[in-house]
Amino acid sequence: MDKKGITKQEISEQLKKFKRDDMTYKSGRILGSMCTCPYEIGVEAYYMFLESNLGDSGLFEGTKRIEKEVIRMLGSLLGKKDVCGHIITGGTEANIMAMRAARNSSNVENPEIIIPKSAHFSFKKAADMLRLRIREADLDEDYRVDIESVKKLISDKTVAIVGIAGTTELGVVDPIEELSKICIENNIYLHVDAAFGGFSIPFLRDKNYDLPNFDFSLEGVSSMTIDPHKMGLAPIPTGCILFRGRHYLKSISTETPYLTEKEQSTIVGTRTGASAAAAWALLKYFGREGYTEIALKCMEVTEFLAEGIKKSGFKLVREPELNIVAFKSDKIAIKDIVSEIEANGWAVSVSAYPEAIRIVVMPHIKMEHAREFLDGLNEIHSKLTSDKLPQDNGKKAYLKLADKTIQGK
Repeated sequence: MDKKGITKQEISEQLKKFKRDDMTYKSGRILGSMCTCPYEIGVEAYYMFLESNLGDSGLFEGTKRIEKEVIRMLGSLLGKKDVCGHIITGGTEANIMAMRAARNSSNVENPEIIIPKSAHFSFKKAADMLRLRIREADLDEDYRVDIESVKKLISDKTVAIVGIAGTTELGVVDPIEELSKICIENNIYLHVDAAFGGFSIPFLRDKNYDLPNFDFSLEGVSSMTIDPHKMGLAPIPTGCILFRGRHYLKSISTETPYLTEKEQSTIVGTRTGASAAAAWALLKYFGREGYTEIALKCMEVTEFLAEGIKKSGFKLVREPELNIVAFKSDKIAIKDIVSEIEANGWAVSVSAYPEAIRIVVMPHIKMEHAREFLDGLNEIHSKLTSDKLPQDNGKKAYLKLADKTIQGK
């Protein structure tokens, strides 16, 4: 820290220099992120409530009412109006809170949780923090959690089973209905991580997309993660955790004697109310029809990309279920494809299971971006496959191949 401060103009100029080194969602060239451009009305609401602190909510009664309304609206979207929960930082905090509730509401020594191999890495954080043993269930040939594998892993130490509604890497929806039945039969807590899919599956189902039931309408679902800062278009950080009953929140509450509310159940203490205000504004502004239109546009671009990728000579890992496309090549190394894509100015990511190039078609990716990307991808495929030929000035390689063909006859 300098002894004397600098002017606002100098600060602004220096910040602009830092900002120039950042990629922007608006460019349409960020293809591997589950976040997107925050929508204007949500940003305005966020700014309006910047000084509010839901960690001391007795001082901010209006903001507290906003949070309750958001929880009610999201609960209604996900099958149960009278849920409870909080607007928090994101999916990681939500998943940790859910695992803590599962552990604390059980009376089990050396507790275990069963998660799919496709589960988000936040469950590993939760296990480390909460002293939980992870048991990983296998996936079936379509990359959904294998139900028989889950059943085999259940023991008297199992405190939670996790299902994913829109896996991070492939956008796959696990068979939550079957997991719900298993959890009811075995009296086990079921958490559904719908951080990604929660803001698209309900709307796509409205339009007859063949997507499974996944929410609180299933009796066995105890808690759900949903992230408004993903497909909900809210500013970062805006996550949400929902519980079927208040006793789960009570199980993770800590006394806070010097604050206006005497208990806290979130992991963070100081907690901005700006996120709740942004989510409220966006839910009110878009409504079910608006979010349905957003989800449908993303799927339109997704389907266009998937077809274009196949035509360019690459191979899809699976047909997209939600707005994620994953592809690879049987002939070209993933790292070589990614290197060429990045050289063209695009940012993609690579999934780990299975290894593939992953594109998340968020609302900032328009059809024109998809067309431009596919044009480049066609060139990349031609370049990298031609590079596999013997490099003897091209012509010599062709003549050798022709000569072998003639001799073979």
